[in-house]
Amino acid sequence: MRQRTVKNLEEKMANNSSFLIKDPREAKGHWAEIFGNTNPVYLEIGCGKGKFILTRAQRNPDANYIAVEGQENVILRAMEKAEAAGLANLRLFNDFVNDLNDYFEKGELAGVYLNFSDPWPKARHDKRRLTYHKRLENYFQVMDEAGFVEFKTDNEGLFEFTLEEIALLEEKGLKMAEMTRDLHGEDCSYESRLVTTEYEDKFSAAGKNINYVKITK
Repeated sequence: MRQRTVKNLEEKMANNSSFLIKDPREAKGHWAEIFGNTNPVYLEIGCGKGKFILTRAQRNPDANYIAVEGQENVILRAMEKAEAAGLANLRLFNDFVNDLNDYFEKGELAGVYLNFSDPWPKARHDKRRLTYHKRLENYFQVMDEAGFVEFKTDNEGLFEFTLEEIALLEEKGLKMAEMTRDLHGEDCSYESRLVTTEYEDKFSAAGKNINYVKITK
């Protein structure tokens, strides 16, 4: 979806930058220092306007959260919410992530959240999808032994693709720990249904099923 241009974007970014990591590559290996503790660190790639990651941070003060978003006019909304909430266990950075090794040392992350990622529907763009198997492998390269990836989507094609990509990684020790095609259905009790995104609320209210999978080692 094309995002509207935000008036005075640069000024608004500067005014809401208290929780923004301006050079996230310099933070590699130093996230414990940035947060001032050794609590587990969780990352959301593509945080949108920030509802999901702020809720996580508010509910779990003994964990640290990082939100990354590539579009400045989108992450601004998350930054504004972060400023209003004043959460010490939350940081954000503005970038299009390709290799998590650029930002984290091995073992620095405890988990990765992918929520309603761009489906890149054309076949030739499969490597751009955030659940492409080499990307999934990359996420686990910087996670601790108990690390996980949680993925939600309303897009049936992308979900089928994701399940196929996970199957390619089974011989490397990655597996599905949880999976449902209706996260908010009456028969589902997964914890992940309790913290939602803006898109998730909209789609669920309209009766659309939400696909979900959790990947672990």
